[in-house]
Amino acid sequence: MSGPMALEPGGAEQDTLALRPPAALRLPRALPDDDPTLVVRLPRPVPDREEVDRLAAGLADRIGPAVHPYEVAALLEAEGLSADAVRQRYGHPDLFSLASALYERVPRTFPELAAAPDPWRPDTVRCLLRGVLFALPGLAYLLAAPLGQAARYAPALIAAGVVSWAWGQALGHRAHLRLATGRHEAGRTLLTGAALGAALATATGAAVAGGGPVTLAAAAQSLYLAAASVLLVLARERLLLAALTPLIAGAVPLPWWEPGPVLRLALPLLALAATLAAAGRVLRDVLSTPPAPGTRRPPLPVSLPYGLFGLAAASLVLLEGRQHPYAVIVLTVSMGPAEWLLYRYRGWSVAALRATATPAAFLLRSAGLLGLCLLAYLLPLTPAALLTGADPAALLLLAATLWTALLLQAFGVAWPSALICLTAAGCAALVTLLRLPPGTAVLPLCCGAAALCLSVCVLGLLGRPSVHA
Repeated sequence: MSGPMALEPGGAEQDTLALRPPAALRLPRALPDDDPTLVVRLPRPVPDREEVDRLAAGLADRIGPAVHPYEVAALLEAEGLSADAVRQRYGHPDLFSLASALYERVPRTFPELAAAPDPWRPDTVRCLLRGVLFALPGLAYLLAAPLGQAARYAPALIAAGVVSWAWGQALGHRAHLRLATGRHEAGRTLLTGAALGAALATATGAAVAGGGPVTLAAAAQSLYLAAASVLLVLARERLLLAALTPLIAGAVPLPWWEPGPVLRLALPLLALAATLAAAGRVLRDVLSTPPAPGTRRPPLPVSLPYGLFGLAAASLVLLEGRQHPYAVIVLTVSMGPAEWLLYRYRGWSVAALRATATPAAFLLRSAGLLGLCLLAYLLPLTPAALLTGADPAALLLLAATLWTALLLQAFGVAWPSALICLTAAGCAALVTLLRLPPGTAVLPLCCGAAALCLSVCVLGLLGRPSVHA
């Protein structure tokens, strides 16, 4: 409507919808003090403190965690408290007034949530078994060493072993990516990758040795490492242990019994055949599972940093083994406890999320966890280094470098660990080959610098709560 409508004779100015100036409004005049007019005022409700206290005591466990009176109001509504009951029984004008009173009476309590199961709880027996399995193949060298010239065979076997180590790291990462898609896809990746890795390592050994029977030894070593990688990726550690039984049976009595050249050669070959047969059987079972539909292969460069880290780790271990061969055995066996500590770090980090309230507090807790894991890993290696006659500083710094790098890789941070370890290995190898100062001290210096850089990366990248959420 554009204006007021005339409802009665006399014009629109009498219409109740017409706008009037304030002067035209008639306000009720105030009554004088001597006016005998009776005014009735309804009494306001008075809160019944006893009833309110009784209600607060009955609902204290549910009101305490509330962060706002509105949560208490919702609780009272859920309890079926009516507006009449609020006014008549508790003496409050409305539900929100009663909720505010209850919120003020009950102190704030925030109970701890029920402890959730640790998703990163490690299998202790499996981790220890893996450490033993990493070292057991060394028994084959112990058995076969008297059959030929060890100094002649060593360069080819070392070169093939370094290639197998680097290839196995990359293949293991790619196979685990495919395992997330399906076991059939992982089996295909392992079948193709293991065959290519064994061929590449054998070719490297043959190139270093210049052909001859050394090539056969390099081929046997490469085939074993490829088959063992298949079994370890597919979590068939006990089957691999059973395949290595001939090596154990032949090496244990060596201090008291000479098996002869036939057994010294036959037992490693029997263990190799058993390992290949076990890997073939497992791959056959895996490939018999139906493939997952619509899957895509991950790009090859994704696994490149893992292979580069394997190359760097093999080089660092090789440099340590040149001076102290038995220290390499100690380091190899320690990979089992190292894997166990990787799981524990992840589990403890998830627990730290529940125990801290600020990013700074979580960073401080992460630094403590890193120090605790490193101490637990390195402390048992100290007497082992002394028993083997190795330099404790070199062995401990090398172990710290490898563990922190593996920790970053466990969280998918592969390139920093690979580049840092490659730099350390390259510097140490260059100084060693050219016989530059500081000589043998270069390995602990490079490993110490690498461990420090990796620790900074761990705190900077893994010290954030979002990484563990």
